[in-house]
Amino acid sequence: MGTLLKPENTDLPAPPRPNPKPDTRPGPRPDPNHADCRGVASVLSRVGDKWSVFVIMMLSDGPKRFNELKRMINGISQRMLTLTLRGLERDGLVTRTIFPTIPPRVDYELTDLGHGLSQPVEALGKWAKDHLGQIEAARTQFDQRNDG
Repeated sequence: MGTLLKPENTDLPAPPRPNPKPDTRPGPRPDPNHADCRGVASVLSRVGDKWSVFVIMMLSDGPKRFNELKRMINGISQRMLTLTLRGLERDGLVTRTIFPTIPPRVDYELTDLGHGLSQPVEALGKWAKDHLGQIEAARTQFDQRNDG
């Protein structure tokens, strides 16, 4: 017996209509393909994840060894610290220096780019700490309103 094909999902939005008026606003125009948004989103996903924030904060006062970072960052696994450091290194925010000793010593340190990020990251961390009580109270109120 043959397969019967029926058109499905035919309720598609209409294609965008051309704008009759030219855009005369001053300033740079956004990329029509949103490449700038994707680029910024990829950077923010790296520097905005909680482990990267902690690593950047811990490295802001100088180089640290892997196990030193692991002890300083409560709750991070060895694998997650490795992945976080590798991602920060890839993005040019952290350098990894291997010293030819026995056993080999490896230090992680913020680059100039990473130091430029440490101030806003620390400000964000301070803001979160300063407002934690208010945020927890708001969450409790929200949960109570929406549980019933």
